[in-house]
Amino acid sequence: MSYKKSVKLFNDAKKVIPGGVNSPVRAFKSVGGNPIFALKAKGAYVYDEDGNKYIDFISSWGPMILGHAHPKIISEINRVAKNGTSYGMPTLLETKLAKLAISMAPNIDKIRFVNSGTEACMSAIRLARGFTKKNKIIKFSGCYHGHSDSFLIDAGSGAVTFGEPNSPGVTPSTANDTIVSPYNDFESLKKIFENNTGEIAAVIIEPIAGNMGCILPKNDFLFKLRKICSENETLLIFDEVMTGFRLAKGGAQERLGVNADIITYGKVIGGGLPVGAFASRNEIMNELSPDGKIYQAGTLSGNPLAMIAGLTTLNILNENPEIYKSLDSKTEYLKKGMISILKKTKIPFTINSFGSMISLHFCKNPVVDFKSAMKGDNQHFKNYFHGMLKEGIYLPPSPFESYFLNDSLSFDDIEYTLSSLEKIIEKI
Repeated sequence: MSYKKSVKLFNDAKKVIPGGVNSPVRAFKSVGGNPIFALKAKGAYVYDEDGNKYIDFISSWGPMILGHAHPKIISEINRVAKNGTSYGMPTLLETKLAKLAISMAPNIDKIRFVNSGTEACMSAIRLARGFTKKNKIIKFSGCYHGHSDSFLIDAGSGAVTFGEPNSPGVTPSTANDTIVSPYNDFESLKKIFENNTGEIAAVIIEPIAGNMGCILPKNDFLFKLRKICSENETLLIFDEVMTGFRLAKGGAQERLGVNADIITYGKVIGGGLPVGAFASRNEIMNELSPDGKIYQAGTLSGNPLAMIAGLTTLNILNENPEIYKSLDSKTEYLKKGMISILKKTKIPFTINSFGSMISLHFCKNPVVDFKSAMKGDNQHFKNYFHGMLKEGIYLPPSPFESYFLNDSLSFDDIEYTLSSLEKIIEKI
């Protein structure tokens, strides 16, 4: 494949955009080389500026669950755009999407729309602190909740220490209110609660983690987490920006059978346009301005184009629940094929999957948290990524990101992907 145009476009972009990208993972820093500049996409495929075609396994990092440029979604966006793109006033579309989301997801009475997953998680934390009148929060190492200051915190020196800023610009005082615990380690979490009695406003977690690869909660970890939060009058926040409306109609709450106090959404709920949301029961949501004193606002929140894209997407999913079963079966087929191929080699590997999310780690140990994910052979991953890219398969350009399958992906696409994997693994 030729990438001449993408290379030129990246060099041009770097002159006017920091790093040449508007989100760091796009820069290919983890895998080397130049990022691919997309021109268009349709169904399961993305086409770049050089005319190359790729089977897409990131689905715009999750939102395109139905595939790219779905005709019904595009038609509805065009219809609504003719009336205007933003009003700064309430619209009927906001209420329609809110009602549909609440009917699909368990355990929520009200929902508020924002413009990104970062905004949703940031607002959820503020709401939790305002509601509980406590300041400290617990997050888990390796979970990503956007780039708000409270979330850009690394683990401290031990399980009961406060985190430290891992980005310049995050103040030590912000870090002092954020405690970091290892994912899937309930004993560490328990010690944190014991050492901060009556001070923890919220625990925020990705119920299925997608930012250290696809990582599942072990055994009864989430049930224990739910119990300890209830015992300490601490709010449990599920970051379902990735998993909401992707794993099932009711997202991770439905699939895992654990109810959170506040749930954040993004990606699928916007149908590919910039949307985030956070939701909870009436008791908590009624504390938000203008009804309550906890302030949150956004000029473009509830934008009509984003609302119609999300509404159309959720309507299709709600009316066609078999899509979820189809996505699960395609992911399982891909996983079994990958295992069969990799087992024939001496290369150590671990594959994690849940629903339509999956990740490959080049390490022999189970990947259950950020520490174990870090043990993967990054050189193998680089060779794997670039080899598959040359075969016309676009994977996450980082070993710490999940794949996201979409409904347009066919079994023929998966077969081609597996045959390409076999070829690339032999070279590795």
